[in-house]
Amino acid sequence: MTSLACPPDTDPPLDEPGLVEMLKHRARSLNQAHVYPIGALTQGLKGERITEMAELLDAGCVAFSQADVQLSDNQVLMRAMQYASTFGYPVWLRPRDAALARDGVAHDGQVATRLGLAPIPVIAETVALSTILLLVRETGARVHLCRLSTGDGVDMVRQAKSLGINVTCDVSANHVHLSEMDIGYFDSNCHLVPPLRSLRDRDALRRGVQDGTVDAICSDHTPVDEDAKQLPFGESESGATGLELLLALTLKWGNEAKLPLAAVLAKVTSAPAGILGIQAGSIAVGVNADLCVFDPHARWKVEPAKLKSQGKNTPFAGYEMNAKVRFTLVEGHVVYEG
Repeated sequence: MTSLACPPDTDPPLDEPGLVEMLKHRARSLNQAHVYPIGALTQGLKGERITEMAELLDAGCVAFSQADVQLSDNQVLMRAMQYASTFGYPVWLRPRDAALARDGVAHDGQVATRLGLAPIPVIAETVALSTILLLVRETGARVHLCRLSTGDGVDMVRQAKSLGINVTCDVSANHVHLSEMDIGYFDSNCHLVPPLRSLRDRDALRRGVQDGTVDAICSDHTPVDEDAKQLPFGESESGATGLELLLALTLKWGNEAKLPLAAVLAKVTSAPAGILGIQAGSIAVGVNADLCVFDPHARWKVEPAKLKSQGKNTPFAGYEMNAKVRFTLVEGHVVYEG
């Protein structure tokens, strides 16, 4: 991983140029990866007043988002999208209706019913997605949809793209491989937002990635403190560590789909770079040597204690993986050796 996008829900949120510059300075001083900040769409992520997008862009932001914080006022969202459209600023949104998802922790399906878990229906995604797509058509904003989780959502994006609506989207590596069935008996490592959906949804996501409806696969890296996971499923904090598993999980999907290696790697390299609007994700003469050197045949076991992230929780604990990173180079310098 040589480049990554940082969402704005930091503490404090990335809603002022000084905070963005501080983040960029810290990333440069560590010199471990290129960090591209996503600025807050509204001040304090409170959904009330639009941020000074031009100033945040000058400070280094590449797009604007509410992260996981829902923006319930559609008038504010429309005005933000109108402003962003005027100046060509990208907007990243997670399609999730907060009211329909309220208090839910698992997909509204057989597993949630059997385990007595509060459900999150598919329409929590599709209702919000419908609103976003209508606003994109109204405002002409360039919108990236984050973390689709449902087959219906993929179908809606496929139709929107066929009509020329200017949207891109991604799915998390977790949702490409897992479903509600993996919750098992209240495995809190599978408590994610959005929730793991049905097998039908998972298969639809995989088809969407393969046919290009879904533009990119992301890590959805959301490390959680161990104490926050060692709770009953419904009370545990959602999220999972993902950066260190992204390559292996993407290649696993590619192998199962029998796709060429270059096409598979594009989903985590050139495609995300294109969405971010940055010069990255490709190898060419004269460009920075930001490279990941990996052994596609090396087998390894996911052992949480050995993960580098501060959050060790992952639903893939104990899984056997192929593909191991040997070296990571940033601007020609080796920053990781494994």
